[in-house]
Order: sequence, then structure tokens, then C-alpha cells
Amino acid sequence: MSICKIEKEQKIYEVAGVKIGGQPGELPTVLIPSIFYEGHKIVQDELKGIFDRKKAEELIEKLDKISEITGNPYILDVVGISDEALKKYIDFVSEKTNAPFLIDSSNTQARISAVKYAAEIGLLERVIYNSILPTSKQEEIDALKETGVKNAVLFAYDPRKIFPKDRKDILKGYNGKKGLLKMAEEAGVERIFVDTMVLDVPSLAYAARAAFLLKQEFGYPVGCGSANAISLWWSKLKRTMGKTAAKTCLAGASLVAILGSCDFVLFGPIESSEYVFPACAMVDAIIAYSMREYGIRPLTKDHPLYKIF
Repeated sequence: MSICKIEKEQKIYEVAGVKIGGQPGELPTVLIPSIFYEGHKIVQDELKGIFDRKKAEELIEKLDKISEITGNPYILDVVGISDEALKKYIDFVSEKTNAPFLIDSSNTQARISAVKYAAEIGLLERVIYNSILPTSKQEEIDALKETGVKNAVLFAYDPRKIFPKDRKDILKGYNGKKGLLKMAEEAGVERIFVDTMVLDVPSLAYAARAAFLLKQEFGYPVGCGSANAISLWWSKLKRTMGKTAAKTCLAGASLVAILGSCDFVLFGPIESSEYVFPACAMVDAIIAYSMREYGIRPLTKDHPLYKIF
């Protein structure tokens, strides 16, 4: 993987003041930590959405601080397993930060209900729906259209199309199968963010390569969940090499994604922000400096190139 100028014109989207996309080196990588995720110690009841508000507030305050220091903006990945929980989390997050947030759940109905709730209370412009999948039903697409959601992640994973060069078929459609871009159009989505899917450590290589190829083909902001590369390895990694090694590898996975031209990275637990942000800021600065060869300069003075040294 090498960073270079992408010939295709690159889209830059702005959601609640956070700009995402562009050529490598133009904008800082947008980092996406997860909060209220499965097993998060601050959550006391996952179904009802009961959590330690003081600890959650402290985590967001630390996140704000490290984001300000490095220049890397953030989006919060708000995870919940029920609509009741997600609504409570949305209320809290929208009160404690002005950042945009993902609505994330393995429960499709909970995601839809949460998006509707966000629309009702006037927060829809800050919402990014996570996500539209190749397996999403027409009912979900129709429901998204009704809510008026404009920002969504397209999850570019199909077990029949795992190689990087094949991921464009997932977006465009193949063998009569509707592509994610058509599904997004039907849902009324205007700002598209593509997730190239990471399952484990080896698949991170494909996800990073696919990020470059999809930016080259379509120009949309692209990213991946680098944390997934480490999550299955985490317990063994801590047991065999220690907690420090595990933290290092989690940060390292995000760097691989950035070097693959990812515009955004879902890096895992919000608690990891203190060591993921500095590492990513350093690589962002290196990339931005190297892109001068192509006549590309950062589009903001808050870029890590100007902030961390």
C-alpha cells in the first residue's frame, strides 16, 4: 500500500461540522470510537439503556480533549440492542457533544426506530445510519426513505465478493442483484460513506486495498472497522503478549487502514482514544507532508500536520 493522488475527483461531505473524504492528505482522518457497545462496563442494563452517566461524560470529555489536541475530528458510534436503549443513548450523546453520531445496532428494527426518534427531536442532520447491507430488506429501505435520513454507511461485504477488486460489484450490483448504491438512492440517502468490512487481521489487508480502489472508482468517502481485526485476537493477544501489546496492535490496525486511503476508521472502544488518536495523527501528518509532491495541501489549519509538532 502506498499513498498517492487519486485520479477520480473525490467527494467531501460535511456532517454536523465534520468534513470527511477528499484526496489523501487534504483532511484529517475522522476517527470513530464506539460507546455503549456490547460488554461496555459503563452499561448496567443493555435492554433498558441504563448506564453510568458520570463515567460516560468523562469518556466524552477525554475524547473531546484528545481530538482537539491532535486535530482529528470524531464521530461517535452509538451502539444499542434495543430501541429503548438507543433513544436514551441518543438523548445523552446529543446533550454532551455536538459531534455527529452513528446509529448502530444488530437489531434492524431498533436502528429504524432510533432514526425516527432522531428525526422527531430534530437531530437527523447529525445522524449517520449504520448501515445499509447487501442483505437489507426492502422494508428497511422504505423505512429509511420515510424518515428522511440523508447520511448512511454502505457495508460493502458479500461473501461471494471478498477480493478488493470485486467490491465495486457490491456497490453497482451484479447478476441481477441490486447494488448498494441503488439501495441508497431508493432510501433517499445523499451522503454515502462506504465501509469495506474487516472481519479479522488478514481481512484488514483486503479492506485497506478495497478502500483505495473504491475511492478510485467512485470518489465516495471510504473507511472500515479496523477494530474488528483485533477483537477476535484480543483475549489471546493480552494473554500471550500483554495488555500493552494488545493496545499497540489496536492502534496499529487503524494505521494500516489510513495507509490504505481510508477517510474514516471505526477503531473500537472509546477508552482506546488516548492511544489511537496520537498514532493516527502522526500518520496523517506524514501522509499530508508526502502529498506535497502531488501539489496537495491540507484544507484546514487544524490538520495534525500543523497541530501535533
